[in-house]
Amino acid sequence: MVVGWEWDDTLFSGTAPYHQRGRLPYAPGVADVLAEVLRLDGRGRLIDVGCGPGTLALSLAHLFGEIVGVDPDSGMLSEAARAAAEAGVSGKSRWARVRAEDLPADLGTFTVATFAQSFHWMDRDLVAATIRDMLVSGGAFVHLSDLKTERRSVDGLPYPAVPYAAMDELVRHYLGPVRRAGRGVLPQGTPGDEAAVLARAGFSGPRHHVVPGGQALERTCDDVVAGVFSMSFSAPHLFGTRRAAFESDVRLLLREVSPSGRFSARLPSTEIFVWGKNPAEP
Repeated sequence: MVVGWEWDDTLFSGTAPYHQRGRLPYAPGVADVLAEVLRLDGRGRLIDVGCGPGTLALSLAHLFGEIVGVDPDSGMLSEAARAAAEAGVSGKSRWARVRAEDLPADLGTFTVATFAQSFHWMDRDLVAATIRDMLVSGGAFVHLSDLKTERRSVDGLPYPAVPYAAMDELVRHYLGPVRRAGRGVLPQGTPGDEAAVLARAGFSGPRHHVVPGGQALERTCDDVVAGVFSMSFSAPHLFGTRRAAFESDVRLLLREVSPSGRFSARLPSTEIFVWGKNPAEP
């Protein structure tokens, strides 16, 4: 865990309604890549750990006989259940309010465990060891994230880029210079070097895949504001009585950058790391 910081249940409090609109989707083709790499055939069980509003799990539902999403935030799980109903997969999906550290929680064994930009919030050594025990022989631990090393220029697109740096400065103006995270702060950010953690847990690999993005997107002011409020470091509750003033300032900034209220963006590529539990192991 991060030194000097403890998880609390306000980490993503109030952010769930903003995820679908505010977060950019994973690159198209993620499901196809995982189906090929993991030889998925519509059977087996998926557990998505830190599932949020079910975005990843639901996009993979057709590849499994059952999907199980676990998350400690009830708002996220409500959004996931609603989205599952809209997608017609309520019968093969389950959403459990469970911290990763409290697994296995009688959820059984799984073919694949996915972590979509969630692993860094957890007691990673504990969770990795637990997940390994929950995977069937030959199962896979899959970590997905946006590709952090690419530059996504909007040159040639019709609208300005979202002014992320200026919005981050506005967040610091309201919440202070140190990144907020629930009731605590993260002066050094979240931890890295997951490879060492997973190797210690006994996983083999990883196999590395990049699903290319780059598709042009159009974003509105409402989309961008939703993106701000979907983040842990700018969750709505952190602003208290100043939330309305903060949102007003964000919208003013956005209109100054783009009087039309529209912005251009490019879909990020998705980076996938697949770690295996060797078939010979129990």
